[in-house]
Amino acid sequence: MESLRIVFMGTPDFSVPALARLAQSQHDVAAVYTQPDKQRGRGKKVTFSPVKEKAVELGIPVFQPDSMRSDEVISELRSLSPDVIIVIAYGKILPKAVLDIPKYGCLNVHGSLLPKYRGAAPIQYAIKEGEAESGVTIMLLDEGMDTGKMLKKAVIPLDAKETTGTLFEKLASLGASTLMTVVDDLDNYERNAVAQDESQATYTAKITKEEAALDWNTDAVVLERLIRTLDPHPGAYTVCRDEKRLKIWAADVVEGTDAVPGTVIAVTKKSFTVQTGKGALRITEVQPESRKRLMAAQYLQGVTLTVGEPL
Repeated sequence: MESLRIVFMGTPDFSVPALARLAQSQHDVAAVYTQPDKQRGRGKKVTFSPVKEKAVELGIPVFQPDSMRSDEVISELRSLSPDVIIVIAYGKILPKAVLDIPKYGCLNVHGSLLPKYRGAAPIQYAIKEGEAESGVTIMLLDEGMDTGKMLKKAVIPLDAKETTGTLFEKLASLGASTLMTVVDDLDNYERNAVAQDESQATYTAKITKEEAALDWNTDAVVLERLIRTLDPHPGAYTVCRDEKRLKIWAADVVEGTDAVPGTVIAVTKKSFTVQTGKGALRITEVQPESRKRLMAAQYLQGVTLTVGEPL
């Protein structure tokens, strides 16, 4: 296919591999749109999004509008004359006036096998729900929430100890390579686009900090998946005897006892085990409040947990 003039829209780390691949290709990335800069920390230091940092490094013009709905922004985008707009975790809803600008429409790289797991947290939900596989879908954006026609899917198996962090990295890379396959033969892929089966659609909500508190009455299998879902952010936690939070970063599902859920039922030099609603969790990596992540063996060198102690 001929070289395409592309406008790229994205914000987080997940979007960066695709931008880098496009910039190295035969295609012309005319501009990058990303979220406005933010002030962080006590010093209110201005920070760029990962996509802006990459765009600046590549010498690509960057636009950071507060909204994509103003006439001025739409006119500015139209003046760039993109053949296609590629959107990856941009963080803004595109109105129909924007969707209609490019000849080939707006492509999206979505981190799930659509129509399953539409919405804000598809990668997290693949782990939370215990899926055996995940992947990416290249789709055409329409005015719905991840409802557009699908151009290509790519599937990968999930490791038994997959975390949100490891899966993000895998899908970011997979998304970039799959996107390039589609962009390099876009005419063909768009002619053969497939509508989603609405009867199979599921939606994901943004993961909240409130979900991070471990409820020991829940089954061990569910809690272990939640721990991996919340790694690296915000981290699942319990509360210790000193009323301080103890984040749990890694655990194994083991056989439980008839102890009350939340009770420590075993302690070794390398781990401690907590009873749950069904089964138990052997904890192998933790993070005490205001400290760094530690293997449980290191944690237990400075803390004496006893069998029968409640968490």
